[in-house]
Amino acid sequence: MTDITRDVVIVGAGVSGLTAANELVKAGKTVAVLEARDRVGGRLWTREIDGAMLEIGGQWVSPDQDALIGTLEDLGLETYSRYREGDSVYIDADGALTTFTGEIFPVSAETQREMERLIGVLDELVAEIGIAAPWDHPRAKELDTITWKAWLEAQTEDQEARDNIGLFIAEAMLTKPSHAISALQAIQMAASAGSFTHLVDSDFILDKRVVGGLQSVPIALAEKLGGDVFLNQPVRRIEHDDDSVTVVADGMTVSAKRVIVAVPPNLYSRIDFQPALPRRQHQMHQHLSLGLVIKVHAVYDRPFWREAGLSGTAFSPYETVHEAYDNTNHGDSKGTLVGFVSDETADGLFELSEEERKHRILTSLSHYYGEQALTPEVYYESDWGTEEWTRGAYAASFDLGGLSRYGADLRTPVGVIHWSCSDLAAEGFQHVDGAIRVGRETAAVIADELNA
Repeated sequence: MTDITRDVVIVGAGVSGLTAANELVKAGKTVAVLEARDRVGGRLWTREIDGAMLEIGGQWVSPDQDALIGTLEDLGLETYSRYREGDSVYIDADGALTTFTGEIFPVSAETQREMERLIGVLDELVAEIGIAAPWDHPRAKELDTITWKAWLEAQTEDQEARDNIGLFIAEAMLTKPSHAISALQAIQMAASAGSFTHLVDSDFILDKRVVGGLQSVPIALAEKLGGDVFLNQPVRRIEHDDDSVTVVADGMTVSAKRVIVAVPPNLYSRIDFQPALPRRQHQMHQHLSLGLVIKVHAVYDRPFWREAGLSGTAFSPYETVHEAYDNTNHGDSKGTLVGFVSDETADGLFELSEEERKHRILTSLSHYYGEQALTPEVYYESDWGTEEWTRGAYAASFDLGGLSRYGADLRTPVGVIHWSCSDLAAEGFQHVDGAIRVGRETAAVIADELNA
């Protein structure tokens, strides 16, 4: 067992923890980053599968993500635009396919008016409630004790409008059924992106990718820390008092003045805190959970859909794959599609054999792109629900009533213990941008405390 001493020990080598570590080093503090996995990056992971480079986890950069964009510039990492030339595809409840351009799906004039009206209502609520402290709004408890599904039902009788608007929050972002999240949680999700309008604009929310993959960010951040990043070191116990902390991992013990727990909240219970965390933290953490999504990668000899004038962008709340995009890598002659299957639909697929699941997913892609989609050269399913040190995707959200009840305490330190991850972010919630923001803010708080 190796024993070392640092000013601050960070649990988790994802972007948030690595950002905090680098900021603390800039402030003249010594750090140690302990990571349970054999790699850095957390929910960012670029892998080569059967000769194809695939981004297993997060991958996109939006134009409002200033913290991420600034970090990419600082690290000298290049970006490229997602392919979006041509028509998008929409499939309705009857299975009819329609091509379209723009953000609004090709629905009837009446349904389009309802969708636009609902987007306007949600944009007004986002502007009114804001992102900094949605739990402080006078309507917070009201909106947090009605499901996203029930809220939409109260707004309109148009089923297709409800299905499509609901898609952008439930299946696409929080990856939970619409009856399992609150209206306030949905509004917070939209507010973290600036507006609901941004969420429905795939050209905005999924704007660019990083050459070589987004995992290049944590890899570069870890390289700056040199030998202060320790892999294969799952943290088992955190012993703490008023002035110091001892963090015990499988192969080492770190003594420090502060600790940053930079992992998703659903993993906090994997750590034995001595003394135990306060009652409120115990309760709050039990009301946070990650969603479930299968990220599907299908690689073909060429991006054949472009030959048909399609951008690769496809949506349908009625399909197994509810959304899909052209995910062809920078400078690659092969064509890659990425699609998503979430929450209860994913549950059903995981009850099938691997081959039957693949068949169902590729059949769904063929509904968008034609029979050529049935025969990819490379096929892979990212299933973060099986990852021991993640256990879901994309981020943790509260159950009904949890945000208004506990939201104000999400980042409250417990003595020398601080918390940092994208799941706790305001702007950039559940994105790398949010992870960077929280990492910087947490590091600044600790540096001030240690300098006092």
